[in-house]
Amino acid sequence: MDIQEYIESGILELYVYGALTSKESEEVSTVLKQYPEVEKEVEQIEAALQNLATAAAPYNPEEILAAIKAKLQGNDGVVQLNPASQKRTRLLSFISVAASVIFLIGIFILLNRTNTLRKELQVVEIENKSLESKLQHSEDVLTQTKEILAVIREPQIIKVPLTGQQVAPEAYVNVFWDKESNSAYIDAMGLPEPPEGFVYQVWSLKLDPLTPTSMGLLDDFANNSYKIFSLENPNDSQAFGITLEPAGGSETPTMEQLYTLGVVENNA
Repeated sequence: MDIQEYIESGILELYVYGALTSKESEEVSTVLKQYPEVEKEVEQIEAALQNLATAAAPYNPEEILAAIKAKLQGNDGVVQLNPASQKRTRLLSFISVAASVIFLIGIFILLNRTNTLRKELQVVEIENKSLESKLQHSEDVLTQTKEILAVIREPQIIKVPLTGQQVAPEAYVNVFWDKESNSAYIDAMGLPEPPEGFVYQVWSLKLDPLTPTSMGLLDDFANNSYKIFSLENPNDSQAFGITLEPAGGSETPTMEQLYTLGVVENNA
């Protein structure tokens, strides 16, 4: 905690004036116990406030009572009012009112400053949370990327390039198939974004006779920055194909929407 910044924030004045909530007062009390310099600052504020109240007081009850008794005893019970005393009383009353106004203005300024600081603190907290979220996302993406790179570099990985077909000649996809773990990574960076209401579906193919088996969908394509998808493939695949299907996928591939196709090298 920056003690000097905490002292200058105005919260200690509000604490002395009793303008904080109970929770905020408890928090300040905790800080006072931990930091002697903060406690000393509060004592100085209380002393200054006491001095202000004393200076602004229009009269001293004990002194006035003693003066009245003395006058009564020396003047047969008749007290003569002193015009100078009346003027002094009016002056002190004016000073008292002025001090009260200044005091209220000071509290108003402190409250405004405190509210401004609270809003600024809330903005900073929101920005920090946003940065933490972005940092966590970046770390997750980096971890995932490292895992994918580690997998596709394994010697047992079979790389199958899928080339563009008639509906999308410029499209391309790479399939990294790990037969030992029955998994496959689909690098779909070469596919265009699917139209709204449609999704890419990956198929494992047996060639003779031609038998397609769905491996799954490339869901949330637009939000996948690296366009790398992990799917299970327990099939004895001889080829892979990707078609564009209605949202939710299809039981059989729509061959008119075959975007890419590639044959496993041993079956070429």
